[in-house]
Amino acid sequence: MKVVVAITAASGAIYARQLLEMLIESAEVERIAVIYSTNARAVVAHEGETMPNSDKIEVFENDNMFASPASGSARWDAMVVVPSSVGTIGRVASGVSQTLIERAADVMLKERRRLIFVVRETPYSLIHLRNMTTLTEAGAVILPATPSFYSLPQSVEEVCRTVTERITAMLGLSGKRYEWGK
Repeated sequence: MKVVVAITAASGAIYARQLLEMLIESAEVERIAVIYSTNARAVVAHEGETMPNSDKIEVFENDNMFASPASGSARWDAMVVVPSSVGTIGRVASGVSQTLIERAADVMLKERRRLIFVVRETPYSLIHLRNMTTLTEAGAVILPATPSFYSLPQSVEEVCRTVTERITAMLGLSGKRYEWGK
């Protein structure tokens, strides 16, 4: 599987780090494209996170419209925007493709491939909800960064992992994760 991971400047860099760690560990994932929005690296640093390195990862600049995630013929299997700002959601929902993140998301929609937005915003305005509805109707998955507590997490890392495990489940990846009733 080839997965695009877009990291925007929304708070929640821990989710991006955890997802990248899980994708790197997965034998089902052969290649990972990482794209940072203009201010994402500053937010990642502010939140004290360090993104993992791996031979599986190739980082693309957000202004590189010649990068492979910009083309449907590159056949990326899925894309996760994590954390996703509502601004990114709004631009993609409107069909705006001025950055690589926006274009890659547009490609996922037009090619009918898996596109997941891990929204990190609260509360939602009516505009946010309408944009999320538009993306859902177009085939995207809106997965708010809302942790669960069924597994009785004991740390912030474990709480956040309930979200990242849900992301990998939505990608169709196998792996150890909490399952209700087991």
